[in-house]
Amino acid sequence: MSLYDDAVRVLKGYEDQPELRDVYLAHLAEHPDGMYKPCEAGHLTSSALVIDPVRGRVLLTLHKKLGMWLQMGGHCEAGDPTVEAAALREAAEESGITTGLALLPGGPVRLDRHPIPAPCHWHLDVQYAALAPADAVAEISDESLDLRWFAYEDVADVADTSVVELLKGTLARLA
Repeated sequence: MSLYDDAVRVLKGYEDQPELRDVYLAHLAEHPDGMYKPCEAGHLTSSALVIDPVRGRVLLTLHKKLGMWLQMGGHCEAGDPTVEAAALREAAEESGITTGLALLPGGPVRLDRHPIPAPCHWHLDVQYAALAPADAVAEISDESLDLRWFAYEDVADVADTSVVELLKGTLARLA
């Protein structure tokens, strides 16, 4: 199965946010190259909120280009077998946690469509949550200005609505 086919399968199985899910599926139907960065009409991205439920905290990265505290994530790559694998790869690369990360079962937690500067127009982000192992040691990547753990209650003070909603969805799934 191709990454494109996997994305269509994942999105068709995602029951929340039906209007946005349908936008993603229509985009992919119109753009067979819509999985990758060169698609100027927009492309899917995959991300994961790294969470430590034992300590009640999440790991956020201060994005180098955007100057915002965000979950780990980014572009799908040709070697990614699935959208989940892309999210886990991005989480490991950007968090520095190379062993023990595991995606929260149940597929994507949320979808988030946001505009980006030209030449591309949209990121269609498929958002997951990744559980960090108890002994996780985070290490900043070249893509970040900073990397920091935040208590659940502090996330709304530093991050945008998308991250706050992703945390809410993650906590609801953990409950």
